[in-house]
Formats: sequence, C-alpha cells, structure tokens
Amino acid sequence: MSTPDTETITIGKIKYTNAWPIFHYFNPSELVHPVEMISKVPAELNRGMLNGSLDVSAMSSFAYASGSEEMLLLPDLSVSADGPVQSILLFSHKPLDEIKNGTIALTNTSATSVNLLKILMQKAWEGQPSYFDCEPDLDLMLEQADAGLLIGDHAIKASWRQEGLYVTDLGEEWKRWTGYSMTFAVWAVRRAVAAQNPDAVAEITAAFCASKQRSLADLTPVVSEACSEIGGLPDYWERYFTNLCYDFGEKEQRGLELYFQYAHELGLLDRRVKPLLWSDNTLTRVKE
Repeated sequence: MSTPDTETITIGKIKYTNAWPIFHYFNPSELVHPVEMISKVPAELNRGMLNGSLDVSAMSSFAYASGSEEMLLLPDLSVSADGPVQSILLFSHKPLDEIKNGTIALTNTSATSVNLLKILMQKAWEGQPSYFDCEPDLDLMLEQADAGLLIGDHAIKASWRQEGLYVTDLGEEWKRWTGYSMTFAVWAVRRAVAAQNPDAVAEITAAFCASKQRSLADLTPVVSEACSEIGGLPDYWERYFTNLCYDFGEKEQRGLELYFQYAHELGLLDRRVKPLLWSDNTLTRVKE
C-alpha cells in the first residue's frame, strides 16, 4: 500500500475491451504522482483490491460490494448498460424456459455477471439450475452443460459465431425486468489510500475522466485498436462502445443499489451495501 508522497500507487486495468475508452488516453507518465499500471482480467483485479495489493482499480461491481467497507467508488466512472450490453451473454441450445432448471457453466473470470445471472434465474425467471465454474470456452461449456455464461471479449467472439444457439443478453433482461440500468464494473480506491493520498486520487480520477471524454468524442482510435486486437468490423465496435455508458450518475447508482439489494436477499452478499463515492475534499481544505 502507498504512503503519502513516497510510494507508487498501483492501478488495476481491466483487459477487456468494454473499459478501453476510460483507459485509452490514461497515461501514467503524465501524472505528477507516481503510479504503476497492472493489467489483468477482472477476477484478478478483484482479488488485488480485496487483499490490498492494488490501491485503485477498475473492478467488478459485486467484488466492490464484497469489500465495500475498505473501499470507495471514484465518481463519474463505470461500465454500465441501460439495456443490452452485448458482452454478458448466456448461450444455450434450447430456449431459456427449457434450461432454467438445468445445468449452467459459469465463466470463472468475473463475479458480477455470475451473480446477476443467479438473481435473474431465481427472481425473474423462477428457475433453480445447478451451476459449476468453467474456463471461458463455449464449446467446452456446452459439452458439459445446458447453457454457458461468457463475459467480455470471450462473449463477443462467441456471439459472432453463435449460429444455431439461443443468446440471452443479461443487460437486456435486467432492464426488462427492473426498468433500471446495470453497472458491471466500477472504479474504486481503498479508503486508506484515499485518506493518505487525496491529491493523487484526485489527479488519477481527473485523468480517467479526461480519457473517457476524449475517447467518446472520437471513438475511431479505440475502434481501430479493437478491430486489430480482437477482430470484427468497425461498425460493430462503434455500436458496441456507443451503446455502453461510462458515467456513474444517479441512475446508474440506483440500478447498482437494487442489484446489491437482490444479491443480499438471495444470500450472495452477507449485508446490505449502498455505493459510497469518494469526493475530493482537498478543495474544501483549500477554501478553509
């Protein structure tokens, strides 16, 4: 963990494309405060924030809830969807109604989507399937289960070749059932780090927000990178990034709080969680 003005702050970066607009123009070398970027899949970033090896990170919303007593959320930053998300997908050979009491293979790369599926299955669709964790390989999943849940780039690639499969978009289903948007990832800071390094956290937050705004003003570079690294056509990626919401306003916060409420009701969370935002009180100190 970092200490004031001495240690480097470690920042976790999600590898998945859905977070690229927030990270694309974020350049650690341009910051006054020293930082180190660590790029991993969400599950590894989640562990880093929970065990304290990361100071600031993009992370799964559910993982934030699990460790919310030690963390605060950075304002104006998320990966959310007010409807279809296009990269949190349940694939099956049969319609949803025929597999809701069957066997489902779950991706082992994120917690938010797994628990969203469990909430939808039990509360919205009145299903009681059995689950098991699996590597994010759709062919392997469907050899062993009635359905497979994939997220991120694995889901996107599978959706391009899903001929003959039923595909259920969890963002779309959440919106249809609740009327709310769904926040899949948030940006969090450990409370001790925020208390010790408020100026650094303010600078990091501002740099992320600036990167987001610059990316969304012209998605061409991000789209080009996605085509080069993941594949697909520019039109697909333009629609994909435009469809997502990268803000974390009142609407996104209400939807996330409802998700946490349902997770608690099903015993997935051991307590009620209300998202709490970090605020830059350095401005208050200056005025005083």
